[in-house]
Amino acid sequence: MLKVGLTGGIGSGKSEVSRLLAAYGAVIVDADRIAREVVEPGTPGLAAVVAEFGPGIVTADGALDRPKLGAIVFADTGRLAALNAIVHPLVRARSAEIEAAAAPDAVVVHDVPLLAENGLAPLYDLVIVIDATEETRLDRLVRLRGMTPEEARARMAAQATREERLAVADLVIDNDGPLDALTAQVAKAWADLLARSAHHAG
Repeated sequence: MLKVGLTGGIGSGKSEVSRLLAAYGAVIVDADRIAREVVEPGTPGLAAVVAEFGPGIVTADGALDRPKLGAIVFADTGRLAALNAIVHPLVRARSAEIEAAAAPDAVVVHDVPLLAENGLAPLYDLVIVIDATEETRLDRLVRLRGMTPEEARARMAAQATREERLAVADLVIDNDGPLDALTAQVAKAWADLLARSAHHAG
């Protein structure tokens, strides 16, 4: 099994690369998606978050009120740490389950937005960084996600710098251009991963 860490700044096109790799047959472990799943209604994760933050962070239909919780934790690093202490171990456990269920020769791609920020590169056999200039990312966040330029810049500033991400990269996929250029690069990266996987298994 080849364990790959996939990361990239907001607006770099990481989810698109993840989708393309999944189409090739990679087993995708999406930390963000799992983080949402572990606090869905009826989960022990949601119960733990409610115990910590109070019933006010639940909507009328029993789901987590993300904007309300976000407003609390992004204003207070102590509260954010408390939330992470609940959610991160659950995400790790679920990620390990998905990985354990994968075939021995699988390429398991962990989609980890904050890989560089949290110093997680050593956990993987290989790290892929999706790279795009700040201008390109800003344009995508404003045009495709409807953020204001100020919001987009704030989100980008909260993450690692481009240099910090590139410093942990074993493979870089440049996503500054059009989508068809990205597709070709992902195909090349997949061939590389398969070759490394075969070598890894051998």
